[in-house]
Amino acid sequence: MLHPKAKGAAVQNDPDTTLVTATGPIANVTHGGRAKCLQRLVRLDLPVPRTVALSFDAVHKIAKGEMPDVASVVAAMPEGALMCVRPSSQDPDWGGPGAVLNIGINDTRFEELCDSIGEEAAARLYTRFVQGYSINVARLDPDMFDDVSGQGRAALTQSLRAYEIETEEQFPQDPEVQLTGVLRSMARAWNGTSARLLRQAKGAPADAGLGLVVQEMAFGVGNGQCGSGVLQLVDSDTGLRQITGRYLSQSQGRDALASGAGSLYLTRDARGPSLEELAPEAFKELTEHAALMRRKLRAEMQVEFVIEDGKLHILDGVVVARSSRASVKIAVALADEGIIPREEALMRVEPRTLTELLHRQIDPRFTRDVIGRGIAASPGAATGRIVFSATEAQALAARGEACILIRRETSPEDIRGMHAAAGVLTERGGVTSHAAVIGRGLGLPCVVGVSDIKFNLIKKQMTTKDGRVFGEGDEITVDGSSGAVLAGSAQMIEAALDENFTRLMGWAEDVADIGVRANADTPADAQTARNFNAHGIGLCRTEHMFFEPGRLTVMREMIFAETGEDRRAVLERLLPMQRDDFKELFRIMQGQSVCIRLFDPPLHEFLPMHKAGQRELADALNLPLSDVTRRIEAMSEYNPMLGLRGVRLGVTVPEIYEMQARAIFEATVEVSRDGDPVVPEIMIPLVSARREVELVKTAIDAVAAAVRTEQDSSFEYRLGIMVETPRAALMAGEIAPHCAFLSFGTNDLTQMTYGLSRDDAGRFMSDYVQQGVFAEDPFHMLDTQGVGELLKLGAERGRAAQPGITISLCGEHGGNPESIAFCRDAGFDYVSCSPFRVPVARLAAAQLAIKHKIG
Repeated sequence: MLHPKAKGAAVQNDPDTTLVTATGPIANVTHGGRAKCLQRLVRLDLPVPRTVALSFDAVHKIAKGEMPDVASVVAAMPEGALMCVRPSSQDPDWGGPGAVLNIGINDTRFEELCDSIGEEAAARLYTRFVQGYSINVARLDPDMFDDVSGQGRAALTQSLRAYEIETEEQFPQDPEVQLTGVLRSMARAWNGTSARLLRQAKGAPADAGLGLVVQEMAFGVGNGQCGSGVLQLVDSDTGLRQITGRYLSQSQGRDALASGAGSLYLTRDARGPSLEELAPEAFKELTEHAALMRRKLRAEMQVEFVIEDGKLHILDGVVVARSSRASVKIAVALADEGIIPREEALMRVEPRTLTELLHRQIDPRFTRDVIGRGIAASPGAATGRIVFSATEAQALAARGEACILIRRETSPEDIRGMHAAAGVLTERGGVTSHAAVIGRGLGLPCVVGVSDIKFNLIKKQMTTKDGRVFGEGDEITVDGSSGAVLAGSAQMIEAALDENFTRLMGWAEDVADIGVRANADTPADAQTARNFNAHGIGLCRTEHMFFEPGRLTVMREMIFAETGEDRRAVLERLLPMQRDDFKELFRIMQGQSVCIRLFDPPLHEFLPMHKAGQRELADALNLPLSDVTRRIEAMSEYNPMLGLRGVRLGVTVPEIYEMQARAIFEATVEVSRDGDPVVPEIMIPLVSARREVELVKTAIDAVAAAVRTEQDSSFEYRLGIMVETPRAALMAGEIAPHCAFLSFGTNDLTQMTYGLSRDDAGRFMSDYVQQGVFAEDPFHMLDTQGVGELLKLGAERGRAAQPGITISLCGEHGGNPESIAFCRDAGFDYVSCSPFRVPVARLAAAQLAIKHKIG
């Protein structure tokens, strides 16, 4: 075989066809990744067959009928050589048409090969090409070869005859004609509608180019030890150093991967013969080449190779496919060995893949029985028995059985059941619905908006599209990473947080230049945040603390109190409970900031909506049932999420905020005595006007002064607002002088900016995205043009009025790499997200800093 040195002057003068040499003008953006990799292998002086690369422009012209100088491509090959054509896209994930092998074989070349490699092997090569050309180039029906029987020359004769009958012409004998047909077929396949839509779904631009490489064939069939295979030096699942792959004697291309039967072990193995034993010289050379590729190409590579009568040929090298766990392990190992710097190791790991390390996932090799699909709201997967109420979930958990809680949509009353469940499934909701937000905070797999399953909560059944009925106690699996609902149990891959993950996160911490806090409502959430090295708590939603069974009745009694004095008396019983909550949070996060949002939801959320619950409440409060139902009806609102909630409660029912402030300050004093001083941050929700802040601040300042006097202690606190109404963003310049921080709550801000319910958007959002109304669900991906404009405007006006003010984002968007990029560019101090999204945010923040550094 000739090395690409002397031949090929004709193609060298054609910009569309380039002989792959060490110095040829080949780039990933003009010829694709495969062509560029082959050039790198040539530079390493590896035994690469002679190759010509066709550029994106050349392939584009071929699709329009403008052929390059095919004769010069054939002439660039050794005389009589067979050829193969392989796709070379800019990103290997974008795919491309399948490779075509053995181009150039004809009746004459067949007879010559019979003499050199044997009739059986030669016939296999020719038959393979005839059938592949017929199907992929001539576009004939594959069924035409169903009657081909036997092997060797007999099968070849039948295949040629079938082609002649179907096309009424002889099979093409001219290698140039054959190559022209293959190139045209592959170029047109890339530009086909289905291929274009498929690669766009994988993230490719609509005008993504395709290159093609025409390579001299190395026969994996014939005399002596012949075969083909792939080898890599690392395990794709674990990332551990281990020689893996397959080798199949008397085979071509990637046959070894397609065929399980007959494949040999690569290394010595007691279970059977191995390549290392059958061809020790070639095996030694292969592993040395793989190690060289790893060092010089600075990546774990899968080597595609052919052995021809004991001689090794390297056909290609691709970056090893890897699981999330392996991705982290490989990046850290390459950095440890000095092959890549740490900053590059950080760039090698896709932030969103970290979620797969933090949660159990369904094994990708498991065969799924999908019974419905919804919105992937909280990552991870879980199997359990179906339950239809929070009470049933708690009962099953008490017996040690896993369950999946099914609701039309969850409410704060369901939180105890969500804690008990292994996963949650809801008929309604979107990525910022109650179930989604709480699920992400708990690290609980959650699928919402499952519109293709019918729920009957009375019969305690759900019916799938294909008519199957699942009842209470039946086993299902929810995949919160993909949005799929599966029948029965699934094979799982466990979460994997190891030393490599910890070290990668440490490197990220060293380079990131925007803070990452966690949204944490409970001590368990706070501990998770601390474990992930969050820079504090950016949002603690205090209302979740009131749904504990022992507190809910007291909370309801406060709601039913007639006067402020009566409310204060009831809240005195809640005070020590709140104080204990805050003490535990402060102790867990000691040395870190804790931002506590004062009570936010409308009070009706704490009241039972069903008769049974109302009877229990009447009995607990020693009131007539009619009084209870009347009071509940009187408190109902047409649109409660835009009604009496947030700061509006703080102004009209000030006793709640006064109790919470006292609990915060008393906890601050007590915890500060044991360690570093605590400086709590108190956040007022749903602010729209400066006067609201003034009223609440005056009340809280008074409580702080009282606690300082009572405790004979000095402490500081910071007061700020949650910017979640458009007016708050517009009036930030007027509000900021009264605040230490502005934290943008983008869940509600998006909802109010769009006039769109975040709980109902899931019903039609996919149609809106598909039809191009929105580029993406604005509750999933921050709308940087509309909502983002309010963020920038609010931040600019706030800082102009109060230069030292802290600016942050604490909505669910805080865990998205794209949102973090926006916040960083806008000069935000930190983002805050669910605890299990903290690692994703930290890695994304580090990558943004690295990109900025390198320009």
